[in-house]
Amino acid sequence: MSNGRVELTRRQWLAGSVLALGLPAGPACALETIRQGFQTNIWGMPTYYLLKSGLLEKRGLKFEEFAVPSGNLTMQQMVARQVDLGTYAAQSFIIGHDKGGIVVIAQIEQVGRTAQVVTRKDLNLTQVSDLKGRKVANQTGSSVGNIFTDVIAPAAGLKKGDFQEVRMDVNNMVSAMAAKTVDAMVNVEPYNEIAVAEGIGTSIMDYSKVDKMPVFMAATPDFVDKNPDTVVAYLKCWQEAARDFKDNPGKVADVIYAFFTSKGYTMSRETFAKALAKVEVDPGFPSDLVPSLQKDAEVLLREKKISAIPDWNKALRPELWAKAKA
Repeated sequence: MSNGRVELTRRQWLAGSVLALGLPAGPACALETIRQGFQTNIWGMPTYYLLKSGLLEKRGLKFEEFAVPSGNLTMQQMVARQVDLGTYAAQSFIIGHDKGGIVVIAQIEQVGRTAQVVTRKDLNLTQVSDLKGRKVANQTGSSVGNIFTDVIAPAAGLKKGDFQEVRMDVNNMVSAMAAKTVDAMVNVEPYNEIAVAEGIGTSIMDYSKVDKMPVFMAATPDFVDKNPDTVVAYLKCWQEAARDFKDNPGKVADVIYAFFTSKGYTMSRETFAKALAKVEVDPGFPSDLVPSLQKDAEVLLREKKISAIPDWNKALRPELWAKAKA
């Protein structure tokens, strides 16, 4: 029987108090914990900075870190649904979409200058064609590895079998060069600059004239479809992180340099600065991605690494970045 009074629950009273006091209300719905993958070479360092910046926590986002030597391993984790988000270049993304429906939610950086072919200094090799009959360390299945075997080597007149591909993680290649167990490496920063600075290697080319190598933030379609609010909040954090890269590069460099020194790398700040300067960080969603992705996909299809050219309307999700930017 009603007595004419409206009884307030504790939750309703607290909510009213928050509004009355002008305090910020929490998110309308709980945001999902993000399983974030990233590679421990220079390509993954913008993501590493984001994780350490505190920007995610400010928006109520929780995350778990999954660090691996290269992005194609993150892609494989995502295809297996062990990781929700991760960064890698176009070739790994296209393969991931083919194998597991992976989608792009943003472009984070361009890294064409960081990918290089580095030869042992004592061999005095000067061009890619000199690698005939040589042992070449390559992270097989990675974006840089695929571009080397499918594009760069053939352009230099090298066919499969003309050189011995030695499968190896990128973080082990410099020591293999020093031990003279390989003659050259297809690698990324900071390992190229380390090899050059220590007098072990000579860089004979970078990828920038062949491929600008955009690095994407990719996501599993399951995570995007089930947690659009989490994805949009996450992309807002990237927009804030972009300001740090532009306006406070010293702060960014300190965080990333500390990561590599904590892993036992003994490179100088000068060597590190050269490596980091080759990464062009500019998070966004360019409108002209399809033509270059189409070319990459055609090469992968020709080499039988994918079963079909992706439907770019399904593989690319620019509306999420647009919503985060609104």
